[in-house]
Amino acid sequence: MSTIIKRRTVLAGMAGTAALTTFGPSFAQDGEGTVHEVGMYTRDPENPRNLQVYIPALLAIQPGDTVRWLPENPGHNTESIPEMIPEGAENWKGDINREFEKTFTIPGVYGYKCTPHYAAGMVGLIIVQGEGVTDNLEAARSVEHRGRLAPQRFEEMFARAEEEGLLTTG
Repeated sequence: MSTIIKRRTVLAGMAGTAALTTFGPSFAQDGEGTVHEVGMYTRDPENPRNLQVYIPALLAIQPGDTVRWLPENPGHNTESIPEMIPEGAENWKGDINREFEKTFTIPGVYGYKCTPHYAAGMVGLIIVQGEGVTDNLEAARSVEHRGRLAPQRFEEMFARAEEEGLLTTG
């Protein structure tokens, strides 16, 4: 009997065991920016106690890189939190159950959520590195979020980003 392993299962395993993995799978696209994939899960495949998660939830990228959100389980999307994106950056809102891509060009901190699961803590943080990466950091950190888990998860991601030196221009 042969075992078939789905590509997304392998990618999810590569993304790490925690919802706060910094770097997930990525690949180059025609010599331009890198494409980073983020899975949208009802239950973390590596830790079933983690519900309503993006994997990876914390992502550091370069200007010109693209993030592709993949609907690994039904009922999820990605939507920017307007108070958590840099000045001049455009908001986004993907459709539920649909793959969505966005290319990031402005350095800074970008907070996003799953529209139906925001209060349940399904949130993510993208840090586009480069000059000005911290220009909106204070504003992004001061946003008040719904529910108990969203504020906790954002605080964990901000702490991890600082610990790993992702919020520096160098």
